Amino acid sequence: MKSLLLDLQPESYPLEGYRRKQLLSWVFERAAQDFEEMSNLPKSTREELSERYSLEPFERVETFESTDGSVKYLFTLRDGKQMEAVYMPYLDRKTICVSTMVGCPAKCAFCATGALGFGRNLTAGEIVGQVLYAARHQGIPPKEIRNLVFMGMGEPLLNYNHTMNAARLLLSEDTLNMSNRRVTLSTVGLPKGIRRMAEEDVNVKLAISLHAPDEETRQRIIPTAHANTIEEIMDSAREYQNKTGRRVTFEYAMLRGVNDHLWQADLLADLLRGMVSHVNLIPMNPWDGSGFEESREQDLQAFYDRLEERGIPVSVRRSRGRDAGAACGQLALKRG
Repeated sequence: MKSLLLDLQPESYPLEGYRRKQLLSWVFERAAQDFEEMSNLPKSTREELSERYSLEPFERVETFESTDGSVKYLFTLRDGKQMEAVYMPYLDRKTICVSTMVGCPAKCAFCATGALGFGRNLTAGEIVGQVLYAARHQGIPPKEIRNLVFMGMGEPLLNYNHTMNAARLLLSEDTLNMSNRRVTLSTVGLPKGIRRMAEEDVNVKLAISLHAPDEETRQRIIPTAHANTIEEIMDSAREYQNKTGRRVTFEYAMLRGVNDHLWQADLLADLLRGMVSHVNLIPMNPWDGSGFEESREQDLQAFYDRLEERGIPVSVRRSRGRDAGAACGQLALKRG
């Protein structure tokens, strides 16, 4: 069975010297799909590479476009399993949200992906392949995608090695040379993984999907949250910040009548006291069968105002791709 070339770090790529640079250029600068495209490599080399490796991790890809310009990609993998990624163009940047798993084991009650359950981990190549395919589909060089978020399907810290290998690959000067300041990993809050991440050489940004500042509410909306208390998560976040010097982002999906009360805003402000942090309030994106509603605009604004009054940096993140089922919490392998 062929190895996926995209799983390899640049230093492990076959060939040597300038031939290796040519190969890396074809893969990461031009997003080549086939070794036959690599016209400046000898024919014998191309044949040998095609016998040993594969460049394409996907059997089929379907695309769904939003009115805001975002595109959802539904990838069918070689084993028939499926997952999604979202490309989001902005005036000043191009961003891609990639998946690290098929489905997700976190089971957040307000998230359509959680309702799918867990399929399997993605390899580093299947993660990186999402970036390259999106660039190819958009008709742009892969290096034009400068912002990347590990916020699609899955819990990145439960697929730790493959996720970190993918990050190293994308950050390498020999490939896309992404800036670690423009790469964000989002986790539901796994203290062991956060502490391990603090020791990594990739030093990407950390976002914690807290969603509630009190244990009762958090365990209601995140059934797996009982494994790690909020106190344990906050302790690991502070350790991460102390070791990396990075600001920590806290994601907070606004659920009507559930976690949008002012007393919860005060409790959240208490938790973040003394940290260099930022809170992203995310209006819940609807999906059939969720059982939740997005917060009323006046409640969201009041929550925002209370955090701001308490000195907590806060913003409202309006999700893109909502009409195409591509917004945060909507990825559920649905066609449109």
